[in-house]
Amino acid sequence: MKLAECRVLLTGAAGGIGQAAATALLQAGAAVLLTGRSPARLATQARALERRFGLTPERVDWRAADLATADGPGTLARQARDWGCNVVIHNAGLPAFGRFDDLAPADLRRLLDTNLLAPMLLTQALLPHLSRLPHAQVVCVGSALGRIGLPGYAAYSASKFGLRGFAEALRRELAGGPVRVQYFGPRSTRTGFNDARAQAFTDATGSAMDTPETVAAALVRFIEDEAAERFVGYPEKLAVRLNGLTPTWLDRSLSAQGRHLPPATPSLT
Repeated sequence: MKLAECRVLLTGAAGGIGQAAATALLQAGAAVLLTGRSPARLATQARALERRFGLTPERVDWRAADLATADGPGTLARQARDWGCNVVIHNAGLPAFGRFDDLAPADLRRLLDTNLLAPMLLTQALLPHLSRLPHAQVVCVGSALGRIGLPGYAAYSASKFGLRGFAEALRRELAGGPVRVQYFGPRSTRTGFNDARAQAFTDATGSAMDTPETVAAALVRFIEDEAAERFVGYPEKLAVRLNGLTPTWLDRSLSAQGRHLPPATPSLT
């Protein structure tokens, strides 16, 4: 779809990738509805974008929503429908880094609710509207870790593997209709999304990172191309292909990264 024809609902708009994506989408001619949990941050972001590009609220607006609540997805879907959304970008997400046995059960539930269940419920709520349009797109922003499982990211990878599976299955389910479903998988990005421990692990393992602007530019091209799936960065794209063909080929090299994980938290029992 041409960006000038896109009216984009962007979740996680105030985050590192979200801010860069909003800027890139507006520069390419799209209209953007910024969403997130903080009204103050969203209002400030929208005003800054209006001033920077000389836009009106018709081109950039915002709605606050907590997609982890029972009525959050439905309420936001109605607002996006009334605004005229024809593209939804599921960009909101939570991180989870560390040894799996150190992760609290409540954190695991919150991670899966945000990274997997919320995009599914929002998509479900929007589908009646999107299916009536001549053309619409649902873009799931996942991760290279939605195709490659790394030590220290068991829970996060599970959420992104699930998101990728959802996008793949729904794309096939809706084939032949007006709604195109896509999965976009960036590698590590230099944002506040990664805490100090995750950044130390990335540095110790020599993993490459992209700027949010690089990821946002690739996302814009991906929307225009309407490709089914795309991963960003080399050698991650090669690793994705190898992992898909023969997952055990990478076991030895990737398992070695486990020695860079933080020490296990001593058990209290």
